[in-house]
Amino acid sequence: MGRLAFVLLLIFMAAPASAAGQAADDSGDDRVVITGPVVIERGQSAGDVVVLDGRVFVAGRVRGDLVVVNGVVRIAGVVDGDVYSVAERATVLAGARVGGDLVYGDERPVVARGATVEGDVKRVDAGDISDPLGFVGAAAVWIAVSVSALILGLLLLWLGPGALGAAWEAARTRLGATIGWGLLLFFGLPILAVIALVTLVGIPFGVGLLLALLPLYALGYTTSAWLLGRRLVRPPTGRVLAFLAGLAILRVLALIPILGGIVWFVATVVGLGALLVATWRARSERPRRPLAA
Repeated sequence: MGRLAFVLLLIFMAAPASAAGQAADDSGDDRVVITGPVVIERGQSAGDVVVLDGRVFVAGRVRGDLVVVNGVVRIAGVVDGDVYSVAERATVLAGARVGGDLVYGDERPVVARGATVEGDVKRVDAGDISDPLGFVGAAAVWIAVSVSALILGLLLLWLGPGALGAAWEAARTRLGATIGWGLLLFFGLPILAVIALVTLVGIPFGVGLLLALLPLYALGYTTSAWLLGRRLVRPPTGRVLAFLAGLAILRVLALIPILGGIVWFVATVVGLGALLVATWRARSERPRRPLAA
């Protein structure tokens, strides 16, 4: 699942994606579809396949994971990774093979005689639904995070559209540096805060840095929503629509246990790294003023 989560956030760098359904070619690229059907014919292949709303039919080969949030899934070929069917029923036909787990949400999948599922067939554990307080609390947190990211993203688009554009260019052209600096910020800032707290002089700095971590992480997560959305919704379509598309994908994936946490981590790292690389590039490329005579 870790590789899939990474692909979901960086798919705009590696493979074509579409807001409508499509048939896979034989290039083995990853596929992200917001709405519409996906058909992988016999003899064709794809990498990771992610569909938010649409039916999926696999007669060829999926070399990674297959994730379908809402849509009927029929597998007559091979899926090397895991299969996630959240809202609708998945059917594994005779002769088909799933190399990983077959995970379902609402409806138990149908595995025909002669089909092979090498992993486990298990249901998504969305929390203890029998505990109303726990379920309501989780729903409240999800709504609060979604609304906060929406407001923060709209503010960024209004106040700093140039910064988001620079972050897009940084992630597109310097992906390695973006990931590296994002990881350094994500793990380095808490470590620096803890080190400051053990010294008497550095306690105020450590406390302030710890309090700033949550807004910084939220900024990175929201920036990644823009990056993902801009890959799916290309210019000249408006920036707001691109951000809403990316945020919708991230918040839907946040509903999936474990995978949602991995996606949040990757999104935060990429967003922080892109902002830092964009800031550094802007400072280094700023024209110097000539010295006065």
